[in-house]
Amino acid sequence: MESGVVAVNNNINNYESKATSTITIKGILSLLMESIDDENCDGGGSKKRVISLGMGDPTLTTLFHTPKVVEEAVADALQSRKFHGYAPTAGLLQARIAIAEYLSRDLPYQLSRDDVFITCGCTQAIDVSVAMLARPGANILLPRPGFPIYELCAAFRGVEVRHYDLLPEKGWEVDLDAVEALADQNTVALAIINPGNPCGNVYSYHHLEKIAETAKRVGTIVISDEVYGHLAFGSKPFVPMGVFGSTVPVLTLGSLSKRWIVPGWRLGWFVTNDPSGTFREPKVVERIKKYFDLLGGPATFLQAAVPQIIANTEEIFFEKTIDNLRHTADICCKEIEDIPCIFCPYKPEGSMAMMVKLNLSLLEDISDDIDFCFKLAKEESVIILPGLQFLSIQQKPC
Repeated sequence: MESGVVAVNNNINNYESKATSTITIKGILSLLMESIDDENCDGGGSKKRVISLGMGDPTLTTLFHTPKVVEEAVADALQSRKFHGYAPTAGLLQARIAIAEYLSRDLPYQLSRDDVFITCGCTQAIDVSVAMLARPGANILLPRPGFPIYELCAAFRGVEVRHYDLLPEKGWEVDLDAVEALADQNTVALAIINPGNPCGNVYSYHHLEKIAETAKRVGTIVISDEVYGHLAFGSKPFVPMGVFGSTVPVLTLGSLSKRWIVPGWRLGWFVTNDPSGTFREPKVVERIKKYFDLLGGPATFLQAAVPQIIANTEEIFFEKTIDNLRHTADICCKEIEDIPCIFCPYKPEGSMAMMVKLNLSLLEDISDDIDFCFKLAKEESVIILPGLQFLSIQQKPC
């Protein structure tokens, strides 16, 4: 796989506790890189090459390539000299139309340009979704394991985090009973990640339908993080949560980053899936527009390239990406079978990550997952992320 994670118990040694003080993945990756011994050499006396399996960046491997038509689309937009100025705060009109049409292919209704707002990657879309829902006393339901940025954004916005568990024995499905127990009148959203990061799961149509019904029953909306949308290579196809927009309002977050292999371009979207019109209430629309007036979106010429990128990328490129992900997942799981101390509770079916379980009883002088990851980095120059980083320790903003 292009990214890997280890999950075990949550005991933290003193020297490793520094790692958990920074909730971001980049923060702990920096600490792990710092722990690599510069003098660590292989048997021939040369320095070991660092193997980093901790960052969801497909460009770090030669296996995945950005299609030429995507690069040409950007070059054409830049060379036209029409897009050196500021873009509208909600995004270039042609980009919003193209994204609306692209997402509508998989929906039973048609999105409009007014439903789409362009963001600096999916990370900014996450922050926007939390900011839009923040109010005194609000709480948000987040998955555990989950992506740490959600909790950090909630902490900065003063939104209480309540965690519901994902169930590995059920393919990391949402514990819907826990959702119902956690939700109250101050719950502003239920967040899901599909395909899943860091678990590599893909939710079925039936399970997504149950999530929508549960959210409706408890009176909240769904934030659906689909940054890995369509990167499903198992038995279940990718189904966007927006399919159930008539059941419950959905905020869909996504980007070009993963599917088009361009994470550094930072071009994402924040989309309201709401055929019933809940988000069209004037005060809500005005609030969203005013908030985007505070933000700076991606470079204008990148936005201008979006229609050409979506229209000209051939299906064979997507198929090759899926084949590569499936192949690497198979290799990773097969190799893990030969490692006595590591167990994979669920073979990944999507995204670019997976969770594995560490059996401490088979290891000497290893206290927990953080200890394991730091010693693995130092001794073997292999970087993986401790599962604790995805188990959402409550943090306060700096």
